[in-house]
Amino acid sequence: MSTVVMHNVVSVDGFIADADDQVGPLFDWYGNGETELVDGASMKVSRVSAEYVRPIWAAIGSMVIGRHLFDMTNGWEGSPPAGDHVVVVSHRPKPDGWHPEASYHFVADVAQAVAKAKELAGDRTVAVAAGDVGGQALALGLVDEVAMDVVPVVFGSGKRYFGSVDGQHLLEDPHTVIQGDRVMHLAFRVRR
Repeated sequence: MSTVVMHNVVSVDGFIADADDQVGPLFDWYGNGETELVDGASMKVSRVSAEYVRPIWAAIGSMVIGRHLFDMTNGWEGSPPAGDHVVVVSHRPKPDGWHPEASYHFVADVAQAVAKAKELAGDRTVAVAAGDVGGQALALGLVDEVAMDVVPVVFGSGKRYFGSVDGQHLLEDPHTVIQGDRVMHLAFRVRR
């Protein structure tokens, strides 16, 4: 059975982007090291971050994202950054003619999206993007772990890591704490 992990890069004060969807320095650590994160790609991180991120990305079978992220990235042109499948939470269908070969599925709600992503992932990990969709999945009890790549910057306002999630949700103590270069990798299991 797959593990559902809510994951994103985040500022110290809990934002994944500013109010204009700009990420500022949040992704700078993807280019400040000597170790290629993905063979042949321009992303170079510290050795410590590469040793942490590579197996996580390799374990992803499917991703769940919101329509906003899909539209902003144009669905990574049909080639997801990790995993083989993407499930998009949206009330609108896949754009006509958009990469018909791509394994992208459009569903109307978060619970259906996570269920579809688990089906597609098999025993591999389901990665849920943080933000409104991730917060909804957490509130519904569908998230097993929360993983954060915390960057030392304070945004003050913007798009929140947990979206507009209501109420309190307890996490266990972090089972992963890794200091990279300009990033701290943290992972917590969700308390059941």
